[in-house]
Amino acid sequence: MKAIAQDVYGSAEVLQLREVDQPSIGADQVLVQVRAAGVDPGVWICMTGRPYGARVAFGLTKPKVAVRGRALAGVVVAVGSGVRRFQPGDEVYGTSSAGTFAEYAAAVSGRLAPKPPRLSFEQAAAVPISGVTALECVRDGGRVRAGQKVMVIGAAGGIGSFAVQIAKAAGARVTGVCGAGKVDLVRSLGADEVIDYTREEVDRDGPSHDVIIDLAGCRSLSLLRRALTPRGTLVLAGGGHDAGGLLGGYTRQLRAPLVSMFTSQHLRGLASKERAQELEELAQLIESGAVTPVIGRTYPLADAADAIRYLAEGHPTGKIVITMDPKGAPRTP
Repeated sequence: MKAIAQDVYGSAEVLQLREVDQPSIGADQVLVQVRAAGVDPGVWICMTGRPYGARVAFGLTKPKVAVRGRALAGVVVAVGSGVRRFQPGDEVYGTSSAGTFAEYAAAVSGRLAPKPPRLSFEQAAAVPISGVTALECVRDGGRVRAGQKVMVIGAAGGIGSFAVQIAKAAGARVTGVCGAGKVDLVRSLGADEVIDYTREEVDRDGPSHDVIIDLAGCRSLSLLRRALTPRGTLVLAGGGHDAGGLLGGYTRQLRAPLVSMFTSQHLRGLASKERAQELEELAQLIESGAVTPVIGRTYPLADAADAIRYLAEGHPTGKIVITMDPKGAPRTP
């Protein structure tokens, strides 16, 4: 089968479109014919091996898994002997630790869920990592309740575009933070107010937000706290593209609980889980019309390296998706 794979860490030039063996599946796994795959910062981390602390999980000197990608949407073609939830022909979405920038991927059944009928395969592939992270930021990290004021920093990005919609569905009043060219998009997602960070900072209104979800990873904890109510909650997800040092931008997530020990504010990092439970909850929000994935660009499999280069430039709008359709150049749906 065709796949995007690499043998060494490095920039996008290390990625190759090549023939690899079709994956075999275990008793609790499903073989999926991939129709589309999501691109997220985790793909860039696995490709570069940076920040260096990530290599503990992904391989010290070279990637343990050669094929890139984690999120997928596709059609089940085979199931393991212990799988009862799916059968060949089912349309599914979810994650795989074995790589999804490929024609086929093996995935643990507990990390898959039925694809929402309302979504195309490209839209569905945008959900499993970014949508789940956004859900957990709002539901678990921020514990957002109706009537609260919630700020989403990075509101036009892959996770942020979901977080704005999910917070609105929870009944919150949402302030989105984004660049000048994305203000209209963030308003269309349901944001009640929008801050253009090129003109104003997030503490513009003082300590007025009950929950702040920071997805940009570039502001100091002290600045973020100035926009938070005295007993408010700050949720940190992702480390941006700061790859310096051992942990890069993720250092803030480790510092946050320590700072919380000396203040009435709650500061916490978020480590997302990959489970069918969250995918099923998102499917309900999607089918109700409360949440719709925002696709910024799609690329054919052969151009996956270009997709990651575009991601690494910073500030993409919505999600970037790899499609198995070989036709055409990168497009904005």
